[in-house]
Amino acid sequence: MRAITMIILHCSATRAGQCYTLEQCRRDHMRRGMQDIGYHYYVTRDGTVHTGRALSQAGAHCRGHNKYSIGVCFEGGLDAMGEAADTRTGAQRKSLRTLLTRLHEQFPDAIILGHRDLSPDTDGNGRITPNEWLKQCPCFDALLDYEDLEPVGLFG
Repeated sequence: MRAITMIILHCSATRAGQCYTLEQCRRDHMRRGMQDIGYHYYVTRDGTVHTGRALSQAGAHCRGHNKYSIGVCFEGGLDAMGEAADTRTGAQRKSLRTLLTRLHEQFPDAIILGHRDLSPDTDGNGRITPNEWLKQCPCFDALLDYEDLEPVGLFG
Protein backbone atom coordinates (compact mmCIF):
# COMPACT_ATOMS: atom_id res chain seq x y z
CA MET A 1 0.00 0.00 0.00
CA ARG A 2 1.11 3.56 -0.66
CA ALA A 3 2.15 5.78 2.22
CA ILE A 4 -0.74 8.22 2.75
CA THR A 5 -0.06 11.61 4.37
CA MET A 6 -3.10 13.57 3.15
CA ILE A 7 -6.77 13.11 2.42
CA ILE A 8 -7.66 15.95 0.06
CA LEU A 9 -11.27 17.09 -0.28
CA HIS A 10 -12.65 18.48 -3.52
CA CYS A 11 -15.96 19.64 -4.94
CA SER A 12 -17.08 18.96 -8.50
CA ALA A 13 -17.76 22.71 -9.04
CA THR A 14 -21.32 21.87 -10.03
CA ARG A 15 -24.17 24.32 -9.50
CA ALA A 16 -26.76 23.60 -6.83
CA GLY A 17 -29.44 21.34 -8.22
CA GLN A 18 -27.35 20.31 -11.23
CA CYS A 19 -26.61 16.60 -11.52
CA TYR A 20 -23.03 15.52 -12.16
CA THR A 21 -22.69 11.76 -11.81
CA LEU A 22 -19.64 9.64 -11.16
CA GLU A 23 -19.82 8.49 -14.77
CA GLN A 24 -19.88 12.09 -16.06
CA CYS A 25 -16.91 12.98 -13.87
CA ARG A 26 -15.00 9.89 -15.02
CA ARG A 27 -15.73 10.68 -18.67
CA ASP A 28 -14.64 14.31 -18.26
CA HIS A 29 -11.40 13.27 -16.58
CA MET A 30 -10.66 10.73 -19.30
CA ARG A 31 -11.30 13.37 -21.98
CA ARG A 32 -8.54 15.40 -20.30
CA GLY A 33 -6.12 12.50 -20.77
CA MET A 34 -6.44 10.70 -17.45
CA GLN A 35 -6.65 6.90 -17.36
CA ASP A 36 -9.69 7.00 -15.07
CA ILE A 37 -11.47 9.35 -12.69
CA GLY A 38 -8.85 11.23 -10.68
CA TYR A 39 -10.54 10.71 -7.30
CA HIS A 40 -10.62 7.69 -5.04
CA TYR A 41 -14.13 8.50 -3.81
CA TYR A 42 -17.00 10.55 -5.20
CA VAL A 43 -20.02 11.44 -3.04
CA THR A 44 -23.24 12.34 -4.86
CA ARG A 45 -25.97 14.59 -3.47
CA ASP A 46 -28.00 11.63 -2.24
CA GLY A 47 -25.06 10.64 -0.01
CA THR A 48 -23.96 7.64 -2.05
CA VAL A 49 -20.21 7.07 -1.77
CA HIS A 50 -18.88 5.83 -5.10
CA THR A 51 -15.47 4.22 -5.40
CA GLY A 52 -13.21 5.67 -8.07
CA ARG A 53 -9.55 4.70 -8.27
CA ALA A 54 -8.25 1.96 -6.02
CA LEU A 55 -6.50 3.26 -2.91
CA SER A 56 -3.38 1.40 -4.03
CA GLN A 57 -3.20 3.72 -7.08
CA ALA A 58 -2.07 7.32 -6.98
CA GLY A 59 -4.88 9.71 -7.82
CA ALA A 60 -4.94 12.53 -10.35
CA HIS A 61 -6.63 15.24 -8.30
CA CYS A 62 -3.98 17.59 -6.89
CA ARG A 63 -0.80 18.12 -8.87
CA GLY A 64 2.32 17.54 -6.79
CA HIS A 65 0.43 15.71 -4.04
CA ASN A 66 -1.13 12.65 -5.69
CA LYS A 67 1.55 10.13 -4.76
CA TYR A 68 0.84 10.35 -1.01
CA SER A 69 -2.83 11.35 -0.92
CA ILE A 70 -6.38 10.11 -1.23
CA GLY A 71 -8.77 12.26 -3.27
CA VAL A 72 -12.38 12.62 -2.12
CA CYS A 73 -14.82 14.71 -4.15
CA PHE A 74 -18.42 15.68 -3.48
CA GLU A 75 -20.96 16.64 -6.12
CA GLY A 76 -21.64 20.37 -5.86
CA GLY A 77 -19.71 23.36 -4.54
CA LEU A 78 -21.43 26.18 -6.43
CA ASP A 79 -24.67 28.01 -5.68
CA ALA A 80 -27.37 28.52 -8.32
CA MET A 81 -25.52 31.59 -9.62
CA GLY A 82 -22.24 29.70 -10.02
CA GLU A 83 -20.53 31.20 -6.98
CA ALA A 84 -18.50 29.07 -4.55
CA ALA A 85 -20.73 27.80 -1.74
CA ASP A 86 -20.94 24.93 0.70
CA THR A 87 -23.75 23.03 -1.01
CA ARG A 88 -23.26 19.71 0.78
CA THR A 89 -26.61 18.10 1.48
CA GLY A 90 -27.37 16.52 4.83
CA ALA A 91 -26.85 13.11 3.23
CA GLN A 92 -23.46 14.18 1.83
CA ARG A 93 -22.36 15.56 5.18
CA LYS A 94 -23.25 12.29 6.89
CA SER A 95 -21.59 10.14 4.23
CA LEU A 96 -18.46 12.29 4.12
CA ARG A 97 -18.17 12.11 7.91
CA THR A 98 -18.52 8.31 7.84
CA LEU A 99 -16.03 7.92 4.97
CA LEU A 100 -13.47 10.29 6.51
CA THR A 101 -13.79 8.60 9.91
CA ARG A 102 -13.07 5.24 8.27
CA LEU A 103 -10.11 6.67 6.32
CA HIS A 104 -8.80 8.36 9.49
CA GLU A 105 -8.89 5.00 11.28
CA GLN A 106 -7.00 3.40 8.39
CA PHE A 107 -4.53 6.31 7.98
CA PRO A 108 -4.39 8.04 11.40
CA ASP A 109 -1.40 10.22 10.50
CA ALA A 110 -3.00 11.65 7.33
CA ILE A 111 -4.11 15.29 7.40
CA ILE A 112 -7.62 15.97 6.08
CA LEU A 113 -7.64 19.23 4.14
CA GLY A 114 -9.19 20.96 1.16
CA HIS A 115 -7.64 21.32 -2.27
CA ARG A 116 -7.49 25.09 -1.69
CA ASP A 117 -5.29 24.53 1.38
CA LEU A 118 -2.51 23.32 -0.92
CA SER A 119 -2.29 26.57 -2.87
CA PRO A 120 1.14 28.24 -2.82
CA ASP A 121 2.04 30.46 0.12
CA THR A 122 2.75 33.47 -2.07
CA ASP A 123 3.59 35.88 0.75
CA GLY A 124 5.81 33.36 2.57
CA ASN A 125 4.15 33.77 5.98
CA GLY A 126 3.58 30.04 6.49
CA ARG A 127 -0.22 30.26 6.09
CA ILE A 128 -2.45 29.83 3.05
CA THR A 129 -5.04 32.60 3.19
CA PRO A 130 -8.07 33.22 0.92
CA ASN A 131 -6.20 35.75 -1.21
CA GLU A 132 -3.68 32.99 -2.08
CA TRP A 133 -6.16 30.25 -3.05
CA LEU A 134 -5.80 29.14 -6.65
CA LYS A 135 -9.38 27.89 -6.39
CA GLN A 136 -11.91 27.79 -3.57
CA CYS A 137 -12.42 24.03 -3.78
CA PRO A 138 -13.99 22.44 -1.78
CA CYS A 139 -15.87 25.67 -0.88
CA PHE A 140 -15.79 25.06 2.89
CA ASP A 141 -13.07 24.88 5.54
CA ALA A 142 -12.18 21.19 5.59
CA LEU A 143 -9.49 21.64 8.25
CA LEU A 144 -12.08 23.13 10.60
CA ASP A 145 -14.97 20.80 9.73
CA TYR A 146 -12.88 17.68 10.31
CA GLU A 147 -10.57 19.02 13.01
CA ASP A 148 -11.55 16.12 15.29
CA LEU A 149 -10.20 13.65 12.70
CA GLU A 150 -6.80 15.29 12.32
CA PRO A 151 -3.62 13.53 13.53
CA VAL A 152 -2.97 13.87 17.25
CA GLY A 153 -0.97 17.01 17.98
CA LEU A 154 -1.62 18.70 14.64
CA PHE A 155 -3.36 21.66 16.27
CA GLY A 156 -1.38 21.86 19.44
